[in-house]
Amino acid sequence: MKSEREKWNRLNKLRKLIAYHQRLYHDEDSPEISDASYDALYAELQALESELLGKESHVTQAVGAPSTKAFSKVRHKVRQWSFDNVFNWQELQAWEDKIRRLLNKSGEADYHSLSYVAEHKIDGLKLVVEYKDGILQRAATRGDGVVGEDVTHTARTIKDLPEKLNKDIDLIAVGEVWLKESEFVRINKDRRLKGEKLFANRRNAAAGSLRQLDAQITAARNLSLTIYDLDWIDLKDEKKIFTPNTQMEELKLLKKLGFPVSPDYKLCSSLQMVEEYYKFWLKKRNDLPYEVDGIVVKVNEIKWQKILGYTAKAPRYGTAYKFPSEESATVVEDIVLQVGRTGVVTPVAHLRPVRLSGSLVSRTTLHNEDNIRRLDVRVGDTVIIRKAGDVIPEVVAVLKELRPGKSKPFQFPEKVQGCGGDGRIERVPGEAAYRCVVKDSEQLRRQKWYHFVSKGALNIDGVGPKIIDLFLDYNLIDTYADLFTLTVGDIENLPGHKKKSAQNIIDAIAKARRVELYRLLVSLSIDNVGEETARLLAAKFKTLENLQKASEDDISAVHGIGEVVAKSLKTWFSNPNNDKVLKQLLGYLKIVNPSVLTEGKLSDKTFVLTGTLNNLTRDEVKKLIIGHGGRVSSSVSAKTDYVLVGDKPGSKLTQAESLGVQIITEDDFEKMIGFDKT
Repeated sequence: MKSEREKWNRLNKLRKLIAYHQRLYHDEDSPEISDASYDALYAELQALESELLGKESHVTQAVGAPSTKAFSKVRHKVRQWSFDNVFNWQELQAWEDKIRRLLNKSGEADYHSLSYVAEHKIDGLKLVVEYKDGILQRAATRGDGVVGEDVTHTARTIKDLPEKLNKDIDLIAVGEVWLKESEFVRINKDRRLKGEKLFANRRNAAAGSLRQLDAQITAARNLSLTIYDLDWIDLKDEKKIFTPNTQMEELKLLKKLGFPVSPDYKLCSSLQMVEEYYKFWLKKRNDLPYEVDGIVVKVNEIKWQKILGYTAKAPRYGTAYKFPSEESATVVEDIVLQVGRTGVVTPVAHLRPVRLSGSLVSRTTLHNEDNIRRLDVRVGDTVIIRKAGDVIPEVVAVLKELRPGKSKPFQFPEKVQGCGGDGRIERVPGEAAYRCVVKDSEQLRRQKWYHFVSKGALNIDGVGPKIIDLFLDYNLIDTYADLFTLTVGDIENLPGHKKKSAQNIIDAIAKARRVELYRLLVSLSIDNVGEETARLLAAKFKTLENLQKASEDDISAVHGIGEVVAKSLKTWFSNPNNDKVLKQLLGYLKIVNPSVLTEGKLSDKTFVLTGTLNNLTRDEVKKLIIGHGGRVSSSVSAKTDYVLVGDKPGSKLTQAESLGVQIITEDDFEKMIGFDKT
């Protein structure tokens, strides 16, 4: 439990840090953290201010940041706002409950028939455009909501922005400037060739392109625009045009006037329909031409929008319903050491629970001692964690501005519970890993069993850690071969099992008797032999006998396999106990399809994947690479041929750029192999 003083210290640090990141985002177009990480810090600040002050401060009331001195200042005729956020169905319901209470107080008798308009929340740069007699007069950034920057000269280069409307009226409209993925890749490729700093993301690139002194640079970057709001119409023009009474009518009017409007907005007669819209676009978000980080929900009736009004920071009549983030900020509450099946000791950060990609994350690996030192991560630190696609969450940065005053660097102990003997550990010479000195503990034994039956190894469906524990507790298995001698009678009387469930387990075990060579190698828990390495070994040596007879030099000569793997294999095979266990096991198995790599378009090419893929899953891409003769690696090196980059890539992209490794998109990969999407 934090003391009052510690809470005040954290509040003040958060205020300074959030003000700093607001300036980077709005004023310099060079954000250092993601929107999701900023949102997490902002939410913590709001909670602390509510607890300590009982109200919001000037920091949490602020919208955007002051405009920069590089462009002339524009005082907005209509104040610009930023929507508050909700992150789940319960928070969305709470928002609706609040607006219903406010409408009830106002005396509106028919507010029960509320409807909503749901739209995409485009992740771009807000643009405010003014027209007089239907002619574009000015375009400005949001700035701090009161004063923005005049960017008319560059905004005019956006092909989607009409110079003249279809009606000669005076109005102010608001939209979002964004950049297509293909343009983003092209621009960064050009900047890389010129030795210029790369844009971190599409929003960053769009903002940097719009805020150029030279409009020709902006024109060359093919910015796009979507208009979503009508801030003001001169009432003297009512005879020329119908004044909208609802948000739906407003969007239709904007389109009729010639503005680019997203075709995917929807009128929702209930909050449940909003939820359905949200879930639909959560799955389809990668099909859109622009990036979205959620949806925006607004009360449809404009008269009720006016009654609901605004807080000091945001409209009450609308909210942003954010998609699950793949990056967020949280606090390291502890660092513990976890012993793996091969005796490797891995540091794991226990985190203040945070929602990431739709699931609650409370721990993440810190990999090894070198990584901890590189990050300088400590207990009590506020960290940025990231998850892209199906990748395990990882700590990517430490916000040292929020570090507690008494924090200490993490040190590996001499002993760890879970190792054999007296629990001593040692760092392996030439490696970043610590390992148990003695590997005969019961914990290690069980972990090897869990791995043996897992999806990546023998893939025995329905047989997981709980069932393995049951078999071990009742002394039904000792060596791997014992698993294949079990009968229905052995299992049906165990706690929680009957004849049918016992038969299902026996059937699943029977299917595992036919096993590919690479899967067998993976299942044996040989140091440094994972799936990619096992596939390379199976492709080269074809049979287990050939691999056992091969020398260290023969094994290390295989492309993609070095001396460390070769030594691990020879050490494992030369162990008499391992030899005995393997011979017993082979009496129950039939090794099939030993050659798992083929000659093809990608022969001898090594790929690394990073980020979220749109058209295919990671497993599908891996199978295609292997099926065309290529290899998949988990890390980038000078020997990597291609890094396939999806949305929101991780540190592997930076590593590839620093090493000069060729970077390709999913579309590039599909063209390489002639993949037919149909």
